[in-house]
Amino acid sequence: MNDRTVFTIVLNDEADTARLGEDLALALKAGDCLALSGDLGAGKSTLARALLRALADDEGLEVPSPTFTLVQTYPLRIPVAHFDLYRLADSSELDELGFDEALSDGVCIVEWPEIGAEALPHDRIALTLEHKGTGRLATITTTSLRADRIARTLAIRDFLDRNGHAGSRRRFLTGDASVMRAYEKIHATDGTSVILMDWPKRPEGPAVLDGKPYPKVAHIAESIEPFIAIAGYLRGVGLTAPEVYIADYEAGFLLLEDIGSEGVLDDSGQPIAERYRESIAALAHLHGQNLQQNIPFADGRSHHVPDFDPVAMKMEARLLLDWHLPWKNGTQASEEQRQSYLAIWDDLIVELSGGETNLLLRDFHSPNIIWQEQAEGIHKVGIIDFQDGMIGPTAYDVASLVQDARVTIEPDLADTLMADYLRLRHAQGNFDEKAFLKAWSIMAAQRNCKLVGLWVRLMQRDGKPGYMQHMPRTLTYLSAALEHEALAPLREWLQQAGIVPSET
Repeated sequence: MNDRTVFTIVLNDEADTARLGEDLALALKAGDCLALSGDLGAGKSTLARALLRALADDEGLEVPSPTFTLVQTYPLRIPVAHFDLYRLADSSELDELGFDEALSDGVCIVEWPEIGAEALPHDRIALTLEHKGTGRLATITTTSLRADRIARTLAIRDFLDRNGHAGSRRRFLTGDASVMRAYEKIHATDGTSVILMDWPKRPEGPAVLDGKPYPKVAHIAESIEPFIAIAGYLRGVGLTAPEVYIADYEAGFLLLEDIGSEGVLDDSGQPIAERYRESIAALAHLHGQNLQQNIPFADGRSHHVPDFDPVAMKMEARLLLDWHLPWKNGTQASEEQRQSYLAIWDDLIVELSGGETNLLLRDFHSPNIIWQEQAEGIHKVGIIDFQDGMIGPTAYDVASLVQDARVTIEPDLADTLMADYLRLRHAQGNFDEKAFLKAWSIMAAQRNCKLVGLWVRLMQRDGKPGYMQHMPRTLTYLSAALEHEALAPLREWLQQAGIVPSET
């Protein structure tokens, strides 16, 4: 219990107590035990109710007191078990209430924790509410690891208070596969909403190549600056991206325009052809702009968009070697396999030399397209998640959309999208279709080689098995990309490795 951090928060009224509950809801993770102490009337029920409603994103959620039932369970985004130990005769009775099981799967909120203190985890988050004048004083004591999360959520509340959003409701919106960023929807008191991007600085990871960590080799953005710069650039060339309202560069907080949540899939999760066709038109428009590698933005800053260089391309393609192949075959790639695979990619990357390049958004597919029904033409296509943008083959983003990793694009729709794109690019003039189609096949293969490894890595290293549902689709897309004659050596290698089926 020595490695402890203490926070004290003055709560002026019941609304402050409820907001602290909301703030904690954004910080808690599965495995956390929140121990609530305080006299009767100190606000424990108010805080717990607000916390649960925030996790449920339901202001009307019934939150009965667990005084008589001893425990109430809630199957929310993070499962929650709300315990009241006031009538507990002995701490050993916690086992009978399923405390350990509840904690392994989710969050446990415990009122009157002192009664069962011996059975509670030592690394619990202890929160004490006490009367102070006409208000309350909250004291939070916890381990440094959990303290970092609590400090972050309290810093976000302070950021909101200082920037015109005092009293706003915060709701979790989403995280992403990179675990670097999280997003909240901020509901202002006037009924409007904005999006908060939470992008804390991360310690530099281990070196993976030439003494550099993976983000630097693969050109993964590590701060909010690239997002701000590229958002401004996209808006400047006539595309739809969120407006940046307020930025805290040091803390890594952004307040963004809320451009909605309607996507390009129907209620059954299938692609809406009209919306995909408008999205491919937006890409054609982007690719017709003059290349701009240095993008100025606020406060005299400038962002140099990195090149999608051969090192980065090969680093991503290596995910197939490092993760997919061992998962598929049960053994690591032999040195001969590794060298021949990388040599094939050396040759394919040379094939891209001299081809068309421009800003590539990197993940232009259904999760990152927000449909703007009220707009016209390409303005209907709202673009998000572009902070990792690079200068590279324009074919990459076309492959990302036409072979959407998160939803199956049937061949007829894929053919329509390609035909639309080619027609629009020819209309712009000076477009080499043959070179583009070769680049498309190479980039589609590169992207899918990356993804088949990424899905395994997310499952095995990051504990996110849900991404494996995309594996069959990704392998089908990879086989389609391999049909181009330039991909014959890679096709043969993948067939021999048992990753794609051999020709019959």
